[in-house]
Amino acid sequence: MRKGNGKTEVKLDLSHEDLEHELPAAEGGEESVPGAVAGGPAEVSAISETEKLKAERDALLDRLARLQAEFDNARKRAVREQQEFREFAAAEVIKSILPILDSFERALKAGGNSSDFRNGVELIYRQLQDALLKLGVQPILALGQAFDPRVHEAIEMVDTTEVADHHVFDELQRGYKYKDRLLRPAMVRVARNSRG
Repeated sequence: MRKGNGKTEVKLDLSHEDLEHELPAAEGGEESVPGAVAGGPAEVSAISETEKLKAERDALLDRLARLQAEFDNARKRAVREQQEFREFAAAEVIKSILPILDSFERALKAGGNSSDFRNGVELIYRQLQDALLKLGVQPILALGQAFDPRVHEAIEMVDTTEVADHHVFDELQRGYKYKDRLLRPAMVRVARNSRG
């Protein structure tokens, strides 16, 4: 301390260590952070950062939900396309078998001298029909039915009173369906009469 001109000058010569001992410790024993006073900029910054992270999390969860829905739709579409492909492939196989069935029908209509031959052909015919039924192939009803252009193909109109007008008089070739798909229409002759 120096006196001069009526004034007292105090010279403080304190080192860094002295200052640390002189300053009171923060309450709770935690280190003091500059600008971390309640409601200060650091606290506001931490809150806004938390809100930003929550918004990003919500956006990611929303995106994940949409991607999962798209994946489920793609999986269902793939399963449906596989099923349609299998049905299409089976329909092509069945179409190739139908001429064999036609040959059996013609052979049975022609008959034969040997009853054993006929019994054998009938057995094969029934087995083939059963196999096709198990695959989902069904014959289209034609004889005596009302003519339906969706499943019948008219080859000829026949004037007759034996069958009602516009009904199938004769079936020339049987038609078949595979499940709900038309493999081929029945080739038929349709009755025409005034009796109706």
